[in-house]
Amino acid sequence: MTIIRAESAALVAAIHVAVGDEVPAGAQLLSTELMKMHHDICAPSSGIVAAIHVSIGDELRGGEALVTLTQAEVAQKAETAAPAPRADFAEYQTRMALLDDAAREQAVAKRHASGMRTARENIEALFDAGSFSEYGALAVAAQRTRRPLEELHSRTQGDGIIVGTGLVGGRPVAAMAVDYMVMAGTQGFNHHRKMDRLIEIASRDDLPIVIFAEGGGGRPNDYDVGAIMAAWLNVTSFRHFAAHKGPKIGIAAGFCFAGNAAMFGVCDLRIATRNSWIGMGGPAMIEGGGLGVVKPTDIGPSEVQVANGVIDLLVEDEGEAVQAARALLTLGASGAAQPPQTDPRDVVPADRTRAYDMRAAVDSIVDAGSFLELRRGFGTGMITGFARIEGRAMGVLANNPLHLGGAIDAAAADKGARFLQLCDAWGIPVLTLCDTPGFMVGPEIEKTGQVAHISRLFLAGAHFSQPLVTVILRKAYGLGAMAMAGGGLDRPHFCCAWPSGEVGAMGLEGAVKLGARDHLAAITDPAAREAEYKRLVDELYERGKALNAASLLEFDAVIDPARTREEITRALATAGQARPGGRYVDAW
Repeated sequence: MTIIRAESAALVAAIHVAVGDEVPAGAQLLSTELMKMHHDICAPSSGIVAAIHVSIGDELRGGEALVTLTQAEVAQKAETAAPAPRADFAEYQTRMALLDDAAREQAVAKRHASGMRTARENIEALFDAGSFSEYGALAVAAQRTRRPLEELHSRTQGDGIIVGTGLVGGRPVAAMAVDYMVMAGTQGFNHHRKMDRLIEIASRDDLPIVIFAEGGGGRPNDYDVGAIMAAWLNVTSFRHFAAHKGPKIGIAAGFCFAGNAAMFGVCDLRIATRNSWIGMGGPAMIEGGGLGVVKPTDIGPSEVQVANGVIDLLVEDEGEAVQAARALLTLGASGAAQPPQTDPRDVVPADRTRAYDMRAAVDSIVDAGSFLELRRGFGTGMITGFARIEGRAMGVLANNPLHLGGAIDAAAADKGARFLQLCDAWGIPVLTLCDTPGFMVGPEIEKTGQVAHISRLFLAGAHFSQPLVTVILRKAYGLGAMAMAGGGLDRPHFCCAWPSGEVGAMGLEGAVKLGARDHLAAITDPAAREAEYKRLVDELYERGKALNAASLLEFDAVIDPARTREEITRALATAGQARPGGRYVDAW
């Protein structure tokens, strides 16, 4: 005989057997209720019900006899039909199906016909397969007081944004992808709440954030919150995203206006497709301000935003944008060294007055195919980008001798300063390649605010906290050369020159014309005057050429161009570890 007793206080809710019933092991005998929850009491072994000691409604205190079983072999009952589908699972599956692109065939087809991808397709392409965890997928627009809930489920999935975390090349990353198929990607109440949740997670766990920022800006018709706010100027997403210290990468494709453009604008690095239009005000805002009626394609097309420096990296489509984002996010991972295909000894012409292509010099130093140039259409006098040298990620900052002879103007200074801030914030060492006659000068150039813009380059160099190596390829004159070396030739962890290098307080020709003006003017014969001028220039060149300057300890070494990669690698090996630093990256 087996007596089954109550384990705790409860109420007898149901009795499922009668005296004499044959029950197999595990069969349900009775049910009790405790704290509104029902608990099944089952047979510990097969047998026959000999006695039932309780009735429905009895209050148990624990230990009371419930059922007595006489042990006996009892055959298991035949399998019953499969249980009916559960309503809670069915509702869940229905709701989750609405989140898939397959639930919006017409919208997806329209999207694809325009050459664009869906938000989910971009998320899937960005993250390593199976690694993405989504937050707030079941959110809908805050419009329940005006629209049926079923309609909100089927038309406002996720309130127009997909947010979550996952792995990109094994690195933990957070991402937000605005869903343009939901109300043209406008930002609603729950949309911003989801943003804030993700930014909080990313800040807590020190994650980079990628944002696909396509969309039309703020949404004025979230009726559910109309009674608790007037203008909603205390929304926190913009401030918190701007304050986030981890890398922030923005991707814009299609229309990116107002609030979406503001999120894009505060990113450390901004990627955009050719088929993009970016503006702080969209057509509705322009018309509402009494500024006329304009087409969205008239506002901030990519060619304009490349030329003015808003776009850091222009790509053909979202596929290329995602590839670039993945490459940027995995800069910190070590890669296999890929020797360059060109000889650096052939880059700089022997004739010191002949210009050359600095990009060819970059390609002769960095790992083959690794250079990713930024802001190529802006600040033409400066070349900036990321590359690898012997598999190690580097920032590359170089003068462009094909533009103004390498002289630094306001746009070039802005470009260089922001790039140093970016590398500092991301913890990436920098290689600077110097070939500049100095800063651009003249009455017209000063109208551009040259003094303030050039000063930004000095400020960025003074606050730069990562390892820095400078190589002088040819000219290193005046304050411009000092700025290219982070503030002075004594500033880098290693400052060297190729044999073609030359240094001076200012351009040699200008120095002679100013310093020997009276002496030259006193020579009446033009031929003799020209010969004397050339002699003085040659004399200054001999004094400032790399071998002589290094002997006077103006900088650290003169190196064989063919050994540049080796020298950089050796210098960085002892320069300490690069770590994210700096306060923030300027939007400009």
